[in-house]
Amino acid sequence: MKYKLTAPALAALSALALASCGEKKSDAAAPAAAGSAAAPAAAASGGTPGGVPLTTELPPELIEGTPKPMNVPNLVQAPSKAPEFLVPAGTELLSKGKKVTSSDENPIIGSLDLVTDGDKEAGEGYFVELLDGLQWVQIDLEKSASVSAVWLWHFHSQKRAYNDVIIQVSDDPEFKNGVTTIYNNDYDDSAKMGKGSDNPYVESRFGMIADGKGAKGRYVRLYSNGNTSNEMNHYIEVEVFGKAG
Repeated sequence: MKYKLTAPALAALSALALASCGEKKSDAAAPAAAGSAAAPAAAASGGTPGGVPLTTELPPELIEGTPKPMNVPNLVQAPSKAPEFLVPAGTELLSKGKKVTSSDENPIIGSLDLVTDGDKEAGEGYFVELLDGLQWVQIDLEKSASVSAVWLWHFHSQKRAYNDVIIQVSDDPEFKNGVTTIYNNDYDDSAKMGKGSDNPYVESRFGMIADGKGAKGRYVRLYSNGNTSNEMNHYIEVEVFGKAG
């Protein structure tokens, strides 16, 4: 089992909050770079006119448990297939194995390195669980880059929507200066970072792609504020695509 528990009591609480998960496989496929033969992106369309399809290895579907009602306005339902998202030629996966920090330094379940380890399945050992309330994870790309897209997987073995999903790019590790917001579905400004124009969405194995639009920065920070099934925050994988330098 790849994840660790910080305390038995917290682990028990989290087990009640999440649907039961499958066992982790040891031969999970690594992500593919743009233009490979893997499945194209889902939950997003468009991108760079005249670009190449963004691709990655997608996890198998695993749906367990009974979801709670999702009373969220303008909610985008989970896709049934993976539409194409185009990125500039030469786009690369920049985040694989990169250091991850968080507003929650001691995750309830898992470790922060799971966010960039390449494993996207929804079973036990693939996700990190952070405390309730507004929390963030941050990826250090090690050098400034032009970000083409951020591909995000929250917990997806149960139909749910995560609240206040906000993605930002900056060269400032404190995110106080030079911050570019590339995605924001906080429709009621509950995160106090400004109302977003992106629609909330139901999680699926296809993940969600945010168009980076060439935003410049070394650091990528992703926020969430609980979900429609429970108050916790979960990440399975984040892939940042772009060009370094």
